[in-house]
Amino acid sequence: MDTNVMIAIVAIVVIAALLLIGGWWFGKSRKDAVTKSTEAAKAKADERLAQEEAANAPSGEQTKTEAEAPPAAPVQEPAPAPAVEVPESAGSRIQRLKAKLAKSGNPFGKVLFNILAKDHLSESDWEDVEDTLLLADVGAEASEQLVEELRNDARISGQSDPAEVRKALRDKLLKLVGTDTDRRLNANKEGANKPSVIIMVGVNGTGKTTTAGKLSRLFVADGKRVMMGAADTFRAAAADQLETWGAKVGVPVVRSDKDGADPASVAFEASEQAKEAHADVLIIDTAGRLQNKANLMDELGKIRRVTEKNLPVDEVLLVLDATTGQNGMAQAKVFAEAIGITGVVLSKLDGSAKGGIVISVQKELGVPVKLVGLGEGPDDLAPFDPEGFVDGILA
Repeated sequence: MDTNVMIAIVAIVVIAALLLIGGWWFGKSRKDAVTKSTEAAKAKADERLAQEEAANAPSGEQTKTEAEAPPAAPVQEPAPAPAVEVPESAGSRIQRLKAKLAKSGNPFGKVLFNILAKDHLSESDWEDVEDTLLLADVGAEASEQLVEELRNDARISGQSDPAEVRKALRDKLLKLVGTDTDRRLNANKEGANKPSVIIMVGVNGTGKTTTAGKLSRLFVADGKRVMMGAADTFRAAAADQLETWGAKVGVPVVRSDKDGADPASVAFEASEQAKEAHADVLIIDTAGRLQNKANLMDELGKIRRVTEKNLPVDEVLLVLDATTGQNGMAQAKVFAEAIGITGVVLSKLDGSAKGGIVISVQKELGVPVKLVGLGEGPDDLAPFDPEGFVDGILA
């Protein structure tokens, strides 16, 4: 068979096969298109029917889908932040505490005045004056000095005028208490470090942690940013107590996660956080300790040294219970040697016969009484005012 004829036959067969395949493919595609169009039309019809049924349903009736749907979770309102208290200002505290001291029925000043107001004081009367001063914890040296000055005052010798006697006694007591002493906390002085670090020290039972909390309120009243460090890790409730004080006025407290932690490590962490937060004042509370426990006193020195790796310590305040008398003086001397103190806080200075401790503490230690507390209220801590104190005990 001729070659050209064979080529023509093959070409015809190929063309026929292509036509058959193309026809089959075209038919299938059209069938698929019709099926899709039918399904779309059916879905559209179902949707329209559902809408008509919903529109014709009785009022308040839910569709099965809606009835089966779980109820939406209620939206929870955020819990309101606890209200932050506004502490009383320092000026208002001084006036209020002065009035409280005057009403306390203090026997110290009254006994002195009653003796000195007599005509022609005898040696026995002067001995009574000195005994009264000693019982009031004025101290032996200060008592002797005061008696000598009163003896030589013309307003008291001879025929005495009660008004002149009171004035003379007031002048002498003010001189002993000190009116020219700078009693400002170092954090309140010009050019104070920021943060200004205050370490609170004292024996058990003087109200040291409470005083730290009250002091934070005093600074907050002055508009300062305050932070506290709970370095009393031996007493389980101490950190909780400090946090309670801080929460009331928005003061954060740095504390350890476990009881019995190293107090120095807490002080170090508190100083770091206060520095990062740009606080104005950091108050570090320490464990109450007996002045005859050498290892505990050494630990106070360690707390100070560790803190000063971050920040200088500007103030060490010794908290004394004013009713402890000369025992408090012994405590003060040991603390002064162990860590160095810059000021004294007298708690429970309620105008009792022990009020003379103000004079003896300052005379023995050479540091001023800076703060006094006269009650249990949160704002019953105030800067010490010498004139208010003397006027109060002579009222």
